[in-house]
Amino acid sequence: MALSKKIGIDLGTTSILVYLPKRGIIINEPSVVAISRIDKTVLAVGKEAKDMLGRTPDTIIAHRPLKDGVIADYRTTEAMLRYFINKAMGGMRLFRPEVMIAVPGGITSTERRAVIDATLSAGARSAYIIKQPLVAAIGANIPIGSPSGHMIVEMGGGTTEIAVIALGGIVASDSVRIGGVKFDKAIIEHIRRKYNLAIGERTAEDVKISVGSALYLENRLTMDVKGRDMMSGLPKTVEVSSDDVTEAIQPLLEGILNAMKEVLNQTPPELSADVMDKGIVISGGTSQLRNLDRLFAEATGVPTYVAEEPQMAVARGTGIALDNLDAYKRSVFSE
Repeated sequence: MALSKKIGIDLGTTSILVYLPKRGIIINEPSVVAISRIDKTVLAVGKEAKDMLGRTPDTIIAHRPLKDGVIADYRTTEAMLRYFINKAMGGMRLFRPEVMIAVPGGITSTERRAVIDATLSAGARSAYIIKQPLVAAIGANIPIGSPSGHMIVEMGGGTTEIAVIALGGIVASDSVRIGGVKFDKAIIEHIRRKYNLAIGERTAEDVKISVGSALYLENRLTMDVKGRDMMSGLPKTVEVSSDDVTEAIQPLLEGILNAMKEVLNQTPPELSADVMDKGIVISGGTSQLRNLDRLFAEATGVPTYVAEEPQMAVARGTGIALDNLDAYKRSVFSE
């Protein structure tokens, strides 16, 4: 048995996925940490902490230490990474693992340093950073080493990463800080304005998943949503439809589309022709929104496909890149 264990981590704004070679994705939990205000200790991480979001007494804060895909709170991120690395290693704490972490393409060198430092402090022997669009493409089975151009749009909780990849590197890219979390906030805002109803993040996410669509549907989907009436302060239930979600997230979708058009605009003509032929692949949790592929295809004129198991693409890609580190060295270490 090899003395070094390898771990691939998709460090997302809304969830963390951990990949172990030969075992696949072994952890998929929300990136939420609950901390005691009194002595600043970490009380819960992951699913347990997410269940506390919006429900904690004054002495506990449950929050996401990553904002827009980057570390907003260093200490908490380190505690969270340590928790997930220990959990992944199980009883194997004799050896410190090699960890590969996927980060947003638009990350600054300071933010990169923070991720590496936090990973090493959390118990890793060595830490490699690889950009999310690249690993998403690897995880979505796109042959990134080939000379022809491929376009990937990785849509996470905090950011949407858009890249055209050829010969193992990123040719043109953009990273917009729009993702599932902003969608949820837009839904909260819309329901507050339209129905005078206050709802929380978890309810907004349920609405997005249950009835959300990127395009207006002929047969609208509806669901009952419980919240607090803004006028009376009492609990109230209203019926919300897919149209409400479509209307709420329209400006955000336009932001993503503008970035996609900009990337296509920066792409050399030869590679643009490849993208036209092969289409755009979308991955990430947010890519599962109904009709998103149709909206992108209609707006760009390029066929668009959702990767299989889109939420797992980045984590799978980090695992494959770790297993074949020498082959991917250039992609990992090229800035």
